[in-house]
Amino acid sequence: MDIKRSGSQPSAPGPEDYFTGAVRIDPLMSPPDPARVAGASVTFEAGARTAWHTHPLGQTLIVTAGCGWVQRQGGPIEEIRPGDVVWFEPGEKHWHGATPTTAMTHIAIQEKLNGSPVDWLEHVTDEEYRK
Repeated sequence: MDIKRSGSQPSAPGPEDYFTGAVRIDPLMSPPDPARVAGASVTFEAGARTAWHTHPLGQTLIVTAGCGWVQRQGGPIEEIRPGDVVWFEPGEKHWHGATPTTAMTHIAIQEKLNGSPVDWLEHVTDEEYRK
């Protein structure tokens, strides 16, 4: 058994290579092999978002605060609020983040395949974000 005490894992800024705007990542779980699950609480300040990306085994988002947006490639931007649960299929190209005026926090849960839970792609442009 391993208990991760609240406050024992430091917060980290979302790396500029993968995020636009102010993003804070608070790790929740990343158990050792052979487990594959990883999870974090991610807070996006207003206007902040991920780059386009995919997950080899899919991703679940659980919105815990604020108001955000999600979009899969070729689909409309969808608004998400606390209590909403979003599932992205394995390999589904998508992004998620805050709205232009409101911060948003979600718990992100995904599994690792060959040690990686995500494949990062290009940044979401301002034009794509404002549609």
